[in-house]
Amino acid sequence: MSSSGPEDDPPEPRGTLRPTSARALTVCAVAGLVIGWAIHPAAVALGGRAPLVSWVQALALVMVAAIMAFLAWQTWQTVHVRGERLEPHRAVNRLVLARACAIGGTLVAAGYVGYGVSWLGDASQLADRWVLRSVVAAAGATGVTLASLALERACRADGGRSQP
Repeated sequence: MSSSGPEDDPPEPRGTLRPTSARALTVCAVAGLVIGWAIHPAAVALGGRAPLVSWVQALALVMVAAIMAFLAWQTWQTVHVRGERLEPHRAVNRLVLARACAIGGTLVAAGYVGYGVSWLGDASQLADRWVLRSVVAAAGATGVTLASLALERACRADGGRSQP
């Protein structure tokens, strides 16, 4: 029988975490455009009425963008300006939130753009209203994406140091 020594232990896994890729965001944008554009004609064909876009939806996305921007600013100040370390679980939580919101924000923004485009040329008197609200919602979701990417960047360590 041989005793297992330190040389027998498998090496500690070392991974790298890359920023959210442009490819992932592009795929989400294309999927969102297609889905958003298809919702209007599909809903009319199936139920006779297209979904409504309210101001609450648009303003909720603007509010989420503001919250994400504040969190990105706060994280940047903590890690890069003051040089403090985040607790590991907080750093991971912020990174996961940033990545999920970047991907989700891109999908939602493109979905609202597609939905707004589907109303262009529509003779309905509500078409202009849905286009405007879709544009505001898409702007809010784009803000979520940009603030999330800023938060993701704020979580990064400088120069390969092990700081979260």
